[in-house]
Amino acid sequence: MTITPRVSVVIPVYNEGESIVRCLDRILREVLLPAEVLVVHDMPEDTTVPYAREVARTDPRVRTVLNTYGRGPANAIRFGIDSATAPVAVVTMADGSDDPRQIDDLARLVDRGVVVAAASRYMPGGQQVGGPRFKRMMSRWAGRTLHWFARVGTRDATNSFKAYDTGFVRTVGIESRTGFEIGLELTAKANRMRLPVAEIPTIWLDRQLGESRFDLGRFMPSYLKWYFFAYGRRLTAEQIAARRGPVIPAPADPTLEKENSASG
Repeated sequence: MTITPRVSVVIPVYNEGESIVRCLDRILREVLLPAEVLVVHDMPEDTTVPYAREVARTDPRVRTVLNTYGRGPANAIRFGIDSATAPVAVVTMADGSDDPRQIDDLARLVDRGVVVAAASRYMPGGQQVGGPRFKRMMSRWAGRTLHWFARVGTRDATNSFKAYDTGFVRTVGIESRTGFEIGLELTAKANRMRLPVAEIPTIWLDRQLGESRFDLGRFMPSYLKWYFFAYGRRLTAEQIAARRGPVIPAPADPTLEKENSASG
C-alpha cells in the first residue's frame, strides 16, 4: 500500500558525490512524517546521482529528479517544489548545515495554517556557527530589520531552510532564477499578502560536507530586490501572480523519476 507523503523534502544538489549519502541518512533517520525526499540535480552526469540512487534502492522515499528549468539552485528548488506530491515542501541543503530533526516541526507549522515556516538562526534559542563574517552580518541585519519594520513573521527571512505550503507557492509563483534568494522572495510575498509566517529556532552549522558555492556578490542584487519588496501595501494573489512572466508548466508526472533532458 502506497502512503501519500505529508512532506516533500527538496534538496538541490551539484556534484555532492558520496557526501550525499550522509545527508540522506540523517534525513531518513530523523523525518518521521510520511515523506518523499527529492534529490534535484541539473545534469544526468552529476556525481550525486549514483550515490543517491544507491540509497533509493533501499529506501523508496528517495527519488532523484532531473531539473529541466535551467541550471542553478533557484531553478533546482523551483523544479523540486513543482515536482512535490505533498501539500508541504521543505527546502534543505545537502551540505549538513541544516538540522533534519526540525523538518517535521516545520512541516507541522504549515499543516496548522502558516504558508511559510522558517528555521530561524536569529530568534531566541537560535544560533549560527561559522560562515563568512560579512555574510553573517548582512543576513542578521536583513532579518532583524524586516522583522522590526516590515513586520515579517520571522527574524530570519534569508535562511533557505524553510517549509512552504505548496498551494501558496504555485499560486504566487517563484520569480528567482539566480541563487538561494527564493526563501526571501516567498517570505516577502507572504508578507505583502498578509498571510501567516512563523518560525522556530535552529542552530545552523557552517557547511559540513563539500564546498560552498554561495556567491554573495552575484546574489546580492536579487536579495536586495526581495528585501525591499517585503515593504508595502497589501497585495492580492492575482496582483502577485501578475508580476510574473510566462509560467513554465509543472513536470507532467511528478511520481516518476525525471531523467529526460530539457531538449527532450
